[in-house]
Amino acid sequence: MARLHVPDRLLLGPGPSPVPDQVREAMAKPILGHMDPAFLAIVDDVQEKLRLVFGTQNRLTFPVSGTGSAGMEMSLVNFVEPGDTVVVVQQGIFGQRLADAAQRLGAHVAVISVPFGEICTTAQLEEVLDQHPDTRLVAVVKAETSTGVLQPLEGWSDAIHRRGALLLVDTVTALGGMPVDVDNQGFDVVFSGTQKCLAAPPGLAPMTVNERALARLQERREPVSSWYFDLPAIAQYLGKSRAYHHTAPISMMYALDRALSLIVEEGLDAVWDRHRRVAESLWAGLEAMGLQLMVPRAHRLSTVTTVRIPDGVDDRRVRQRLLEEHQIEIAGGLGPWAGKIWRIGVMGHGARLSNMMTLLVSLRTVLDAEGCHLPSGLSALEDTYRKVGQE
Repeated sequence: MARLHVPDRLLLGPGPSPVPDQVREAMAKPILGHMDPAFLAIVDDVQEKLRLVFGTQNRLTFPVSGTGSAGMEMSLVNFVEPGDTVVVVQQGIFGQRLADAAQRLGAHVAVISVPFGEICTTAQLEEVLDQHPDTRLVAVVKAETSTGVLQPLEGWSDAIHRRGALLLVDTVTALGGMPVDVDNQGFDVVFSGTQKCLAAPPGLAPMTVNERALARLQERREPVSSWYFDLPAIAQYLGKSRAYHHTAPISMMYALDRALSLIVEEGLDAVWDRHRRVAESLWAGLEAMGLQLMVPRAHRLSTVTTVRIPDGVDDRRVRQRLLEEHQIEIAGGLGPWAGKIWRIGVMGHGARLSNMMTLLVSLRTVLDAEGCHLPSGLSALEDTYRKVGQE
């Protein structure tokens, strides 16, 4: 029987991101039962470290068994009932997914449609909330993976809470790469994923829920429609009663525990600074090559950079050559930006200067072979890395 062959790639797309050896080694530890006291101690430890990374004291902070999309489903299915009015900020593909998922739950969805590459202002939010005074929940993506936009959320919770609604925030491409600051920002329901800035494999969706949201959950008119994503039932497993709900992904929990420990060991501020420093260096290198970035600096994500593809360059062929000839993965665009941009991830273990140097050299080599001759961006990348490090 043929052995499993997996090529060794440098993952610099918008996820998954590279996984450190220490995290992969953790997954090889012996399997425990999901009710074993030794495993439950690991679950408790993971919850405590997630509180630190989320910036919260919420008692219900845990990893959902499933990818980031499972975190989205759990967030919506517990806090949206048929007939509820839900406002969704739709500034990219993942905002669209939130709107679609809420509609499938029978909600009346009011969409704030924002062009790709732009942000939603507080004034736009207030206007829509005034038009829909019965709004029960507002859903927004903090870090839109499809566009590379960082959505400002300062003051949003105050405007939303004044109207008796909850604020649900997608932080899949933010958690671990930048401050999320759940408690200070007043976010009620927040979900993420393990495969991006946390530098763990895909398979778990960190989530946190505050007391305001839990009180709303007690007021539901109908039971939660999903058995698997029934938050009150899962909370019994996480609490003192340790009631069985489902078999947890044991090895993935080991991986997340080690990945979070690496973040704690490096220090949260240092991790965030590393992401920002490497991202700014990448921006300088790309621009020195003559490439155009899609998002203004003021609202540009440090974790995903979107780059306009030069005229006459074939998107798929360049990405295929990067993958096959240089073992580097980057991603193309989605929606209206499909075929027009590349998306480069600066996330987790991948957020290293050496990785960006390798990418710029390889990308320039491929583009040159494709007839697109650009100058080197290495000097600008290195100069910016030194400059940002001195600030």
